[in-house]
Amino acid sequence: MKDASVLEKPLGYEEALALLEEVKDYAILLLDASGHVQSWNKGAENIKGYRREEILGSHFSRFYPAEAVERGWPQHELKLARLHGRYEEEGWRLKKDGTAFWASVVITALYGENGDIRGFLKITRDLTLRRREEEALRRSEQRFRLLVESIKDYAIFMLDPEGRVMSWNSGAQRLKGYTADEIIGQHFSVFYPPQALDRAWPQTELRHAQAYGRFEDEGWRVRKDGSTFWANVVITSVHDSEGTLRGYAKVTRDLTARRRIESLEASEKQIHEFIAMLAHELRNPLAPVSNAISVLLAKGNLDPDSLWACNMMRRQMAHLTRLVDDLLDVSRITRAAIRLEEAPVDIVALARYAIETTRQLMSDRGHQLEARLPDARLEVLGDEVRLTQVILNLLQNAAKYTPNGGRITVSATREGDHAVLRVSDTGIGIEPELLPAVFKLFVQAERGLERSEGGLGIGLTLVKRLIELHHGSVEAASEGRGKGSTFTVRLPVRDAGTTALTTGTGASQRGEKVLVIDDDEDSCETMAMLLRQFGHEVRTATTGQEGLSVAASFAPRIVLLDIGLPGMDGYAVAGRLRAMESTRHAALIAVTGYGYLDDQERSRQAGFVRHLTKPVEPRDIQQAIVELAEDPRGMQWPRLS
Repeated sequence: MKDASVLEKPLGYEEALALLEEVKDYAILLLDASGHVQSWNKGAENIKGYRREEILGSHFSRFYPAEAVERGWPQHELKLARLHGRYEEEGWRLKKDGTAFWASVVITALYGENGDIRGFLKITRDLTLRRREEEALRRSEQRFRLLVESIKDYAIFMLDPEGRVMSWNSGAQRLKGYTADEIIGQHFSVFYPPQALDRAWPQTELRHAQAYGRFEDEGWRVRKDGSTFWANVVITSVHDSEGTLRGYAKVTRDLTARRRIESLEASEKQIHEFIAMLAHELRNPLAPVSNAISVLLAKGNLDPDSLWACNMMRRQMAHLTRLVDDLLDVSRITRAAIRLEEAPVDIVALARYAIETTRQLMSDRGHQLEARLPDARLEVLGDEVRLTQVILNLLQNAAKYTPNGGRITVSATREGDHAVLRVSDTGIGIEPELLPAVFKLFVQAERGLERSEGGLGIGLTLVKRLIELHHGSVEAASEGRGKGSTFTVRLPVRDAGTTALTTGTGASQRGEKVLVIDDDEDSCETMAMLLRQFGHEVRTATTGQEGLSVAASFAPRIVLLDIGLPGMDGYAVAGRLRAMESTRHAALIAVTGYGYLDDQERSRQAGFVRHLTKPVEPRDIQQAIVELAEDPRGMQWPRLS
């Protein structure tokens, strides 16, 4: 072991050595010119684990990993310290127990009076904790960069304080079209359309983000290829620990699809509102015309030409009314605003009723209508009115597309767990490419010029959606043009039950005092004429205020009240009638062009006991009056259709 006395000891050496001996946070030791340890303080013992007697005289390479020793790194450090007077580095070192620690090492050359190397002062600090923290931070930053880079649905990038792009992730490249090389360094205003640039909107966004820490906006942005997209933008200001603005983090999402959906939903709502208004406006003029035809037919003794004209007008009125109803039904189903009143229903009975209802239509066209129906009941759980509507639509569709003299066949049978109804015809058939689309809204088969009866192409859409509401299916089949078609409806069968559907009433058929309030004078007067023919005493009014005055003196038992009255609407009039002593117990019937489900619900809440949609069949008016005559306030509200 070499003696530490080989080093010259200048004045104060012992005092300095004693002072360094007590330092515990730094390993401070002297090496001789060849690198052997000459002194050892408490800090060296704490950091490296050796006691003084264990290490003095040992070569300092003992603290280095084997790999560093093999490549002569300890000697290289001394060589550099000799050459430059000082050497500094960080690296792995070993403790006595073999564990590694990250060390900051400073080696300073010590010279004698004649300038020759006398040894080295070596100071070592344990920076393992700091390195772990730095490594954890580095890995966290790396993970964050990888995370940001892997996000492809959001454009995430950094801006410097002036708004120039500093970073660029893959989502930004996908969304905006620029590569990182193309965009880094450019001002972010390149993403904005001219109108936004004219009002300096990019600069405004940065000012708001700087002032409030965050700014969010939606608007049009521009891609590299010039196309635009609707963007949600969030800009967050980034400051250092001293509060100095370092830049901005900008996150952009493409919301073009969502905006398109919202636009479509808004358009759909407008369409539904338009359809409701259109139906109301069409029904108002239909009502007096229908009433007038009924008045003429009720008089009897019409000459043949007049009778033909009245019947023709009635058929065309029924056709137009059906078109309006179909429009509203499609709108209701699309909005999921239709409600089924389910009960055991005999499909065979409904088919027979539909056949009888359309028999005149078939006869007028010269069609042969054949029914292949079983004698036994074939029950399903469904809405009688809606299923009848389905069968009627299929029969009318068959009649429309079958030339005069053709044959239409209706059959019903049970196949497994389903009741199966088929309507076949020998008509114009369906092209193969059109088959998948026949149930789509407004789709129609091609019609020649000779086909005078048109349509809106919504009947089959109604059929499909109504059957689906009944948990069934419908399909169309055809071998092609001129080879006819078959529509097959399948519904889950219900094992035969005995629930009977009853109609009729035992109510009195005496004449009643009826008040008609309708701002359409033609509709009001024709309705009054019809009611008088049924034997009722009738008064009329064309405004709500006039109706209240008539009601006060007339004291009607039945009030037919239009909803869309000018000034005071029908709901307000109903409330006033309920408050008047003369009409407190009168039965209020809403007669209106508005027929949506929510319109009917509102009528119920306003105190109406019936809601009839224009044009109203005379028999429906009379039936309602007969049913209400005995108990105008106690009757149960009928199902809404």
